[in-house]
Amino acid sequence: MQQTLRRSLDSDRTDTRQVGELDPVGERDKQGLPTSVMLRYGFGQMGAQIFRDTPAALLPVFMTTILGIPAWLAGVAILIPKLWVIVCDPLMGLWSDRLAGRIGRTPFLAAGAIATSIGFLVLFNVGQFESEIVAAALVSAIFLLGMTAFSAFSVPYLGIAASLSSDPHERTKLLVFRMLFVSVGVLLGIGVAQPMVYWFGGQTVGWKAMGAIFSLICLVSMLGSTIGLHPVLKKVTIATASTPSLKDQLRAAALNRPFLHLTIIHFVQTVGQACSYTVVALVFIYLAGNVDLLIPFVFLMAIMGMMSQPVWLRLSRSMGKLKLFVWLCIAWCAVTTTWFGIEWGAGSSFTLPILGDVTGKELLILVRGGLIGITNAGFLLLVTSLFTDTVRLGMTETGAAVEGSYAGFWSASEKLAFAIGPLIAGVVLSLYGFESSREGIIEQSATAQHGILMIYAGLPILIFLASLLLVPVFARAMREREQAGLRL
Repeated sequence: MQQTLRRSLDSDRTDTRQVGELDPVGERDKQGLPTSVMLRYGFGQMGAQIFRDTPAALLPVFMTTILGIPAWLAGVAILIPKLWVIVCDPLMGLWSDRLAGRIGRTPFLAAGAIATSIGFLVLFNVGQFESEIVAAALVSAIFLLGMTAFSAFSVPYLGIAASLSSDPHERTKLLVFRMLFVSVGVLLGIGVAQPMVYWFGGQTVGWKAMGAIFSLICLVSMLGSTIGLHPVLKKVTIATASTPSLKDQLRAAALNRPFLHLTIIHFVQTVGQACSYTVVALVFIYLAGNVDLLIPFVFLMAIMGMMSQPVWLRLSRSMGKLKLFVWLCIAWCAVTTTWFGIEWGAGSSFTLPILGDVTGKELLILVRGGLIGITNAGFLLLVTSLFTDTVRLGMTETGAAVEGSYAGFWSASEKLAFAIGPLIAGVVLSLYGFESSREGIIEQSATAQHGILMIYAGLPILIFLASLLLVPVFARAMREREQAGLRL
């Protein structure tokens, strides 16, 4: 397997392609995509990341502590909209492709940005009801509409990354700007949103204030990016007489072997990450022994991820995207393995700025946060850049606007993975004897705590290593497209 993987990586030609026959960007693309355009594109991801992360992290808390909805019912209310978008994303992508030649992508982006921001505002302004079922149903309906609106923005937003430039290196640089604003969105949506509730007094007024402020941030980010990109988007939309049906698009995507194999790789890895995300709070409660450490941990992940982006951009040119992607996945696995030594340094102590006195164990956890941020941001950047390469292949083969459909399939696979991950985590927790409670945090057995560690580190490592078995297949499919004369 190792020799096959090495041969595949050494023959990675993804980054050496020339601009192909399909060049919707025109003469301007030969001069390079202006930094201002990249900045305008990336800016939209800040609000998108907030809408993706904040409800996921805080909506269960809002429903159970403010609206009095039982935890199981809150879970069902949130699950329904998440399952819906697995279907909605491909449909929204197909719809945007069909209308792209006539009205462009801007109407979808603008409508999605405005409706998403309104949905965020209303979501955290739901009042209390005597019936818990009515309250849960109302929240679920609002969240479903908000997720539908978000699909209208996020699917074409991801897809246009493939059409803004025909240079694969330049698309990587474009996505660096996107990743920078991903980190900003994570910092705000996870690191600031919850404290903000308490800054405004907590309870209902605090949630309403947070909802209003963050809905405004979403609007400024997403709509601002849409308005800023409008002049560019008018030049890069491919006008076609007709767009294939959803069935034909699915068939075309399946025949695009590089896209199919890369989507499977990304899906498998996302399942592993979803398992980790499901129990991250439990890791800091039961294994780290200090839940307050989670905020600086997330902060370091985001900051180090941002700072490393220029490095991955340069290395992707010299090493090739695919080879660097594999090495970063392996590095992520190596860092994640160190969680099995979580008790290292427990007997020592240090004094840090802002944080004050911390144990050596806590310091090493923070160091892991920084290293995870570096590797995680790197392989996410590269897999998304490789995704745009496979979309360009689809555009070349069909001569049609397929960015939305491909982005819809890609996004749906991510959401499906994030639905499967928590299910796997719940089953494994039960197998290891984790005990539920209605009285808050309770003690767990050593076996249950080991189960938490296996879900957070052991299982994702195995999943990531298994996903790399498909890399030679993906590399071979890319070579076949090159030999057929298709360009990225």
